[in-house]
Amino acid sequence: MRKKRLLLVFPTSWDRRQLGRCRAAWEERYDLIYAEPTDEDCAWNLDMVGYIDRMVDEYGGTIDGVFSSSDYPGATVAAAIATRLGLPGSPPHTIIGCSHKYYSRVAQQRAVPDATPHFALVDPRRPDDPPDFDYPCFIKPVKGAFSVMARRLDSRDELVAFLRRPTVLEFATEYMHLFNQLVGALTDFEVNGGYFLAESLLHGTQVTVEGYALDGRVEIVGIVDSIMHPGTGSFARFDYPSAMRSEIRERMANIARRAIAGIGLDRAMFNIEMIYEPARDTIRIIEINPRICGQFADLYQKVDGVNGYAIALALAAGDPVPGGTGRGEAAATSFPLRLFRPARVRRAPTAEDVAAAEALYPGTLVWIECEAEQELADFERIEDGQSCRYGIVNVGGSSRAELLARLDAVTDRLGFAFEDVAAS
Repeated sequence: MRKKRLLLVFPTSWDRRQLGRCRAAWEERYDLIYAEPTDEDCAWNLDMVGYIDRMVDEYGGTIDGVFSSSDYPGATVAAAIATRLGLPGSPPHTIIGCSHKYYSRVAQQRAVPDATPHFALVDPRRPDDPPDFDYPCFIKPVKGAFSVMARRLDSRDELVAFLRRPTVLEFATEYMHLFNQLVGALTDFEVNGGYFLAESLLHGTQVTVEGYALDGRVEIVGIVDSIMHPGTGSFARFDYPSAMRSEIRERMANIARRAIAGIGLDRAMFNIEMIYEPARDTIRIIEINPRICGQFADLYQKVDGVNGYAIALALAAGDPVPGGTGRGEAAATSFPLRLFRPARVRRAPTAEDVAAAEALYPGTLVWIECEAEQELADFERIEDGQSCRYGIVNVGGSSRAELLARLDAVTDRLGFAFEDVAAS
């Protein structure tokens, strides 16, 4: 049987590692083509329309599907190429409508009003004229990455001061340049990516519900718990399977099904961040991402026997979606490695260190996100304003206690070393 050829656009740091981990599930079925540039090397001023045209011209008639785990700009570009070539996937305006937080909220308000927080559009070019809103509130870009430029604000004065920051306008113009090209070329949206969203505060336990849409069906792959460092909005770990009660998990799954059906995704993976507040017994949607969560893909493989990438490739190729065996570790966790103070990297792990650390326990995966002599100090532009992620460790085990012990052993073997520096 002929192998199908799948084009991977804007490949991410997750792709090769995760695809290597589940190679047996796809290598006899697919040939993968990694297009350039990578997600990490994508220039802020890349001609997105020209890039889509080039990919269509170069690969039209020679590929069977297009895939990307890149949130920005990969998912939208993959959809545009697939639509132009008549290949499986959602149209690009649907992907943008899902990932643009304002239009996504509008769709959520129609489909799942009880799970949608109060929200208002904020124009950073009018910092002295913000919309009327109840405080405290949460502010975030209508299109962002990690938790950059997202934070709690306790008053109108704090909102005005935030909007006056030079980094806010820089983010809304330079970082959003690619997104605005895509919005202008592929949708009729009046609101581009240069805006922010004010939202009512959400309290409780956060999770990610991941699944896929296929021919009008919405299936749930898994629910992952998000555990924060105490007193911060910085993620400490992501636990699978979720410790939520089964009744709460089912309510979350139903909200996901209704929201995704309302948005109209098809032949696509999604992950939805939700929060459950026990005191009020409410579930709210934080955001919807129309793509695979590359960081979590092997957690499902460790526990359920199917990697998220095997599902994503099948969807892109128009093939039946593989299921899990249900036989694996009792639990798996993804640990982001973080600093909460400005520092310089005195020593980063070598490739040999990473290989030795991963060999300590079956299935362990490590990503290094820093290099020796790099200064990690600009937390506002890098991530959540409170911390900086410098690596990730994914491990499986028989219990939460064993997972924590394995993390300690893996990080010890990696051998990071830092020295404090003055804050910028």
